[in-house]
Amino acid sequence: MNTGNWQKKMKENSNKFFERSTIKIEEKQTAIRLDLFLFDRIPNVTRNKIQEGIKLGQVLVNKNKVKPSYKVKVGDSIEVEILKAIKPTEIKPENIDIDILYEDEELLIVNKPAGMVVHPAHENWQGTLVNALMYHFKNLPEMEGNDGRPGLVHRIDKETSGLLVIAKTNNAMDSLAIQFKDHSIERKYQALIWGNPKETEGTISVNLRRSLKDRRIVEGYPENTLGKKAITHYRVLENIHYLSLIECELETGRTHQIRAHMKHLGHPIFCDKTYGGNAIVKGNRFSNYKRFVENSFKLINRQALHAKSLGFVHPKTKKKVYFETDLPEDIQSVISKWKKYEAPENH
Repeated sequence: MNTGNWQKKMKENSNKFFERSTIKIEEKQTAIRLDLFLFDRIPNVTRNKIQEGIKLGQVLVNKNKVKPSYKVKVGDSIEVEILKAIKPTEIKPENIDIDILYEDEELLIVNKPAGMVVHPAHENWQGTLVNALMYHFKNLPEMEGNDGRPGLVHRIDKETSGLLVIAKTNNAMDSLAIQFKDHSIERKYQALIWGNPKETEGTISVNLRRSLKDRRIVEGYPENTLGKKAITHYRVLENIHYLSLIECELETGRTHQIRAHMKHLGHPIFCDKTYGGNAIVKGNRFSNYKRFVENSFKLINRQALHAKSLGFVHPKTKKKVYFETDLPEDIQSVISKWKKYEAPENH
């Protein structure tokens, strides 16, 4: 094969297997290394792979090849050549029941159970909410850049239960997307956390970014340092011995925001395996108490977090609507068990 044909073939393969994405830094940005900046932005890629890609010229800053140690700054335009995700060519509709709390011609409100993934992704191509939506509804709109996720405007974690709004029309999709972007949608969660916060209500304003050691975990950083701005308002509803039932209202919507913020505050969500809530965080270590806690974990076996309510302006009527659901049975069973627990000071 002559050189010209070889180069042409390489370009065709590059177009087939890679896609180029551009990140423009327009907001205030702390001067950090390029490899760290991209590690925080690109999912499912190790820092070593990012460094290797920078050295191979798969990352360009202002059209120029740079080193992994290059410090990003406002005004930079970063082009990244990313290996395309390998996934099924189309989503398979599946006859899965959906708990619909409300539906009209523009949207529906779904109460997602814990354990259901919201949309198909690596290792979860079937059994998701989107697979179910594709079966029960036709021609749901897709948000720009959100291919393969019809109807979705937002999402919640697999093991978090609660409310999601699904767009049925382009009008609803556009309206809801704007409301999420400007943070005007009211989202309240309830959670069982370890311990009793000193302040019965407050605001957690701690930047969040993926851990450099484990990408599955999000870590907190002081404002104006690393990560993205994240704000959670919380209120203690009830102290239940070594646990507290709290309500959280999101001002921003970062990945694992409530879970990471409560961990940062020293009060991880009960039974949250990722953020340390599946161990005895508060209370003694006596055998009876330890057995009691372990039996409580068995009742729920997931983080005790529930997306309880949603409030927004209806895309068509332009009137404010509000939806709410009860805490699921597993969280209620844990609360009931702890309320019956004998006074901790007697153990």
